[in-house]
Amino acid sequence: MSQLIGTLVILGASGDLSSRLLLPGLAQLLTSEPERALTLVGAGFESWDDAKWHEVITSSFAEVHATGDTVAGILKGSHYFQADVTKPADLQKIIDACDGVPAIYFALPPAIAAAACAALQKVKLPEGTTLALEKPFGTDEQSAIDLNALLLKLVPEEQIHRVDHFLGRSTVLNLLGLRFANRIFEPVWNAEHIEKVEIIYDEQLALEGRARYYDGAGALVDMIQSHLLQVMAVVAMEPPSTLDAKDLRDAKQLVLRATQVWQGDAIAASRRARYTAGEVQGRQLPSYVDEAGVDPSRETETLAEVTFEINTWRWAGIPFTLRSGKALAERRREIVITFRAARQLPVGLKGHNDPTVLRVFLAPDEMSLEININGPGDPYELERISLDAHFGDGQLLAYREVLAGILDGDSSLSVRGDSAVEGWRIVAPVVKAWHDDQVPIDGYPAGSEGPTFWPRI
Repeated sequence: MSQLIGTLVILGASGDLSSRLLLPGLAQLLTSEPERALTLVGAGFESWDDAKWHEVITSSFAEVHATGDTVAGILKGSHYFQADVTKPADLQKIIDACDGVPAIYFALPPAIAAAACAALQKVKLPEGTTLALEKPFGTDEQSAIDLNALLLKLVPEEQIHRVDHFLGRSTVLNLLGLRFANRIFEPVWNAEHIEKVEIIYDEQLALEGRARYYDGAGALVDMIQSHLLQVMAVVAMEPPSTLDAKDLRDAKQLVLRATQVWQGDAIAASRRARYTAGEVQGRQLPSYVDEAGVDPSRETETLAEVTFEINTWRWAGIPFTLRSGKALAERRREIVITFRAARQLPVGLKGHNDPTVLRVFLAPDEMSLEININGPGDPYELERISLDAHFGDGQLLAYREVLAGILDGDSSLSVRGDSAVEGWRIVAPVVKAWHDDQVPIDGYPAGSEGPTFWPRI
């Protein structure tokens, strides 16, 4: 049984992640659960005082229409510390200011987060302390192994939350319910009946001032190595015995261990590109290489597409294509399951034998099932229709669910250490092929669908 968290500590509290995502998520959580007692402590390099910190909290809470009581409750006793979070003395001062057991959220760039974890070795941490880290977890397979080892010197694995907000409770439970609570789907959820799986996360947003992080990561590391591989694992996993964290994480890990680049050929199985000048939603965007803070020599991709295979009985021979990009024509956040076409149409039935396609959309959480039916005109001619469903109102922020899991000691929505390592192992051949310039970096105008010669998925 985990100990009750009394204080949420945000390291990097003066940054964008804190104000834009963490604090609004916390506001939703506290508004829905007013009985939850929590002290909030912020720490950052900027020379803020408590008044400035309280102003940021109030502004972030207002974005989700948090009540006055919720704001007043969190402001009471909330303090900000100007600190170098890589120095043990500064960290000890922050920990000493906590009420009860702390949960420490590293809202920091990966290198600084790792340095802060190293410094925590010289800090006296209360028993039950929880650590929460953002992706990317490490920079390659070995660094992820090393960071795991460092964290385990501080706290046990069950008190480590490697945050992936794509595993927000609604996304995971929608997929589990769709598959395992509907007999119509699970018997055909395998290579015999499914032709291919595509997971797409295309954004209309461009760099948006994130060059310091993004130019060193790119679309492959930022999205595919972490988020989309985790979503793929939920799509492809075997039925878990329970929804407990251990069973869910075990099921995902079995998928990731069986995953590799399609046919072992990273060059043929991957594509990369970056946007050139163009227009997105009426906004004129410069070429990526001309964005502030970008080093063109890095050849950072803003669009990545990689096909993988999962070498299990259920999925052998089925391509799983993961794609993510920025500054594209449309916002696409979907899982596309394409079933095999019917083996044979009866003689006399006219029309295309198009395969059934199931689309599961992320944010808002919806689904559609595209099927063939006899048309209302000629009864012998097939027509295409879509059966649509809405999973929920989509009002809960992903970080509300993330923070609830951290504060409640529920790690089912976080990434286990071995899964973080597997993510790097899976993409390592692609990283190497791209680093060695074995895969060309193509271009696409901002506001387009990507390079015109890429096959459309």
